[in-house]
Amino acid sequence: MLAAAFAATTAVLPAHAVPDPAKPGPDKPGTPSSAASHSLRAPVTDENFYFVMADRFSNGDTSNDLGGLPADPMVSGFDPTKKGFYNGGDLAGLLDKIDYIQGLGTTSIWLTPSFKNKAVQTEDKSAGYHGYWVTDFTQIDPHLGANAELQALIDEAHARGMKVYFDIITNHTADVIGYEKSDGGGARQPYKSKDSDPYKTAAGVEFDDRDFAGLDSFPELDPTTSFPYEPVLQPGEENLKVPGWLNDKELYHNRGDTTFVGEDSYYGDFFGLDDLFTEHPTVVEGMEDIYETWIGDFGVDGFRIDTMKHVNNEFWQEFGPDVLNYAHEQGKDEFFMFGEVFDTTKSFTSQFTTRNEMQAVLDFPFQDAARNFASKGQDTRSLETFFATDDWYTDADSNVYQLPTFLGNHDMGRIGSFIAADNPGATDTEQVARDQLAHELMYFSRGNPVIYYGDEQGFTGPGGDQDARQTLFASQVPEYLDDDLLGTDATHATDNFDAAHPLYAKISQLAALTKEHPALRDGAHQHRFASEGPGIYAFSRTDAEDQREYVVALNNSEQPQTAEVPTYTGKRSYTKIYGDGAAEVKTSAAGKLTVTVPPLSAVVYQASGRIPHSKAAPAVALREPAAAPADNGRINVTADVGGTSFYEVTFEAKTAGGGWEPIGTDDTAPYQVFHDVAALDAGTALEYRATVLDNGGHTATSQSRAAAVPAPILTLQKPAEGSGVKSPVELSATADPEKASHVVSFERSVAGGAWTAVGSDDSSPVYSVMDELAALGLADGTKVQYRATMTGPGFTVASETRTVFVGEAPQPDSVAVAGDLNLAMGCDEGDLDCPQALMILDPADKIWRLTVDLPAGQYRYKAALNGDPDANFGAGGVFQGADIVLDHPGGAVTFRYDNSTHILSAVYASQQPGAVAIAGSLNTELGCPEDWAPACSQAQLTLDPATMVWKLAVEKLPAGTYKFKAALNRGWDENYGADGVANGGDITYMHDGGPVTFRYDHFTHLLTAG
Repeated sequence: MLAAAFAATTAVLPAHAVPDPAKPGPDKPGTPSSAASHSLRAPVTDENFYFVMADRFSNGDTSNDLGGLPADPMVSGFDPTKKGFYNGGDLAGLLDKIDYIQGLGTTSIWLTPSFKNKAVQTEDKSAGYHGYWVTDFTQIDPHLGANAELQALIDEAHARGMKVYFDIITNHTADVIGYEKSDGGGARQPYKSKDSDPYKTAAGVEFDDRDFAGLDSFPELDPTTSFPYEPVLQPGEENLKVPGWLNDKELYHNRGDTTFVGEDSYYGDFFGLDDLFTEHPTVVEGMEDIYETWIGDFGVDGFRIDTMKHVNNEFWQEFGPDVLNYAHEQGKDEFFMFGEVFDTTKSFTSQFTTRNEMQAVLDFPFQDAARNFASKGQDTRSLETFFATDDWYTDADSNVYQLPTFLGNHDMGRIGSFIAADNPGATDTEQVARDQLAHELMYFSRGNPVIYYGDEQGFTGPGGDQDARQTLFASQVPEYLDDDLLGTDATHATDNFDAAHPLYAKISQLAALTKEHPALRDGAHQHRFASEGPGIYAFSRTDAEDQREYVVALNNSEQPQTAEVPTYTGKRSYTKIYGDGAAEVKTSAAGKLTVTVPPLSAVVYQASGRIPHSKAAPAVALREPAAAPADNGRINVTADVGGTSFYEVTFEAKTAGGGWEPIGTDDTAPYQVFHDVAALDAGTALEYRATVLDNGGHTATSQSRAAAVPAPILTLQKPAEGSGVKSPVELSATADPEKASHVVSFERSVAGGAWTAVGSDDSSPVYSVMDELAALGLADGTKVQYRATMTGPGFTVASETRTVFVGEAPQPDSVAVAGDLNLAMGCDEGDLDCPQALMILDPADKIWRLTVDLPAGQYRYKAALNGDPDANFGAGGVFQGADIVLDHPGGAVTFRYDNSTHILSAVYASQQPGAVAIAGSLNTELGCPEDWAPACSQAQLTLDPATMVWKLAVEKLPAGTYKFKAALNRGWDENYGADGVANGGDITYMHDGGPVTFRYDHFTHLLTAG
């Protein structure tokens, strides 16, 4: 077998801990510290959010449906029969239905962006109902109402003890700017990198903007010469944006459309949306002024911030503290901001609350873990592992208890949709039970729960984005009318404000229970028990002051389960306050609480009294501090604590000559922090110590431990290992941690020869050069190796080596899908030559494919080449990388392996569109009545179930030059052009005449002809 499945276990409460005399620190053991403190609870750790898209909630005022514009939907944006247009909801509707919202136990209403939008962007063939195409940041979108109506909503919410949060945008506006090209075409253009086209001052001098980010000065720019593309405005739109500074074309990145990876994820336009120059101080100050005005003039209580990970760190390090300070000056002590960081890796998402000084981020990792547990019924130990890594968020002024948690949203889709997809054929009763289980996990575990509007009515939908934005009022959208709602016979043809719906009732019950028992909202969250496989996951919640333990046990299996759950206290009575089970249970002498939990449900027990006070502080000892494997800019500091009671551990750090500074307090085992040292030079000497506070007020301090800031790690991003290359070869690398002062050099070795310099780059965050390999005159197949190097204060480092081949990379002799699914395929364990696991190379697109039927379950696997277990590629196409994980619903699955990227993926028929057409200037040649006809029958491709490739064979196509795109589902709402880009440029095909086969791969969105 290849690499075994990853397994992690967590020591919950170490029985004994003593200092290690073999590694003495500078301080004597037991040197007292005054740092002992309780784990932080910021003002917002107990909110119940209701996340609502005003246009899709309730139409309280039909007079604003057109937004004051002409009735043509392509002008006004209003068409209640189309999911991509304004449907009629507004602020008046929210105010009318505020009783309904409050009845859920809501304490905060979170509105999607509500500023004035560009009503229609014709290139997108849809409207700005969602709020993300802003033109005027100072007024409410006329389709939703007026500023006075917002004020009325805020005032009424405040009168009821509720808050109102805005969803805000800081890094882009509507698509107003176009780009001039030498050939005279195109408003939207492909991205141009900083290395190929660096920024230039107005005087023509090249510079890197990152050298000025966070400073008060910035080079003077000229829109005609400073950017890769010259930005232009259409007549009549020169002053469209408000405030006026937004009309300055120099305050945008002007580099073309992003691909959402690498450098362009920070600098590129999101599908044409004008991307602001957030490194520029004018933009930082302007955005602060905009949002401080909404706080000061309207009393907005907080912000959710869009696309936070696509903005440079320096922006957040200034914007966050400045806006928060302003809110505090206005008397808003509980003002709260959280960002959207669409990623499930805590080591990354937590950087925005630690390194970037923001208060919180949306907990995308929780959403993934909750779905896996409640909807997919995965091994409960995955939750144990998940919660054990919460300490990534712990620092001196924030922690995981502040994070808003959620189960689905307007982008990814609804929890009801996930449950339906993960459990095909399940009864409505089971689906509702899984939905309720997901909400129980969200309400009883740490964080601030978020309800996405409509989830309380069992809304589903086939996917994300527009398919997850149904109206709560009666809909006229045909696609919505087909949805099968959970827990009801109702459809979207009628209003859905049913307070008796089982999910509405459940959410209301959970909110009421956690209000009555606040420890269930912000008490310490301590792991207690995880079964092997599906079954019981249990944890306790304990308020540091009240010291009364609550035990929460959830069962994600379809049978009753019993578990012995550890607690803090032996021979103590626990009373059931939630769920079905014994009314009262007593712990054993060893503190074990035996609980039985019905299928797909939860129980909660409350201890009859406080946890007994400790008689003395326990022993505490630090482990050796070490660089965190997932973030080289942080050091993992862990403390072992003796005893089995409730403890809180405060960690401190100091540099040579400095004083001790707190870096975070942890109230759950394992006790640890991930100290951010990215701003320090490599080799900087550090000391750490930990102080434990027990529940009797006693403290003990560990001996200190010495550590040093690690050297940065260089990682080559391009070219891909084993790929074929043609001159010029793009070389790129990233550094962890990233610093604007880094200079990265690249070297080449040909056929095992000496390393020679290729070039260097100092423009962050991605360093790249082009290697003019053609000048060497190398024969196809020649082996070339590359590496990146960097030298700085206290370090010299090199990346791993990448091996590539001149010309097209040779295909392997065989590729096998190798892993724990091989037995289900009928193969012997470890047999990489098993026919059932071998993939077949498609010569048309050079993709290896294999379609197999597998039982439902979770599988781990890799791509193994040439029958060699060591020649394997794992997740992300990484050589000998981590296992790829597949949650398989059962049935047919198609695996595809691309040898140019080494990425092995799983594709399903259920992921395919309903139809694919080649729509373009050749349609009349195919027998259609007109060209560019996506609904024409003769233009439709057919899905090959063996390969998941759509094909259309044309026996005789006249010679000529044709332009076309792939149009999905017989319309233009979803289409892909050149290079598989959504709404991209036309594909151009020169044909000599005769037969041709068109192929569309929905995995890459590439439409090809040959």
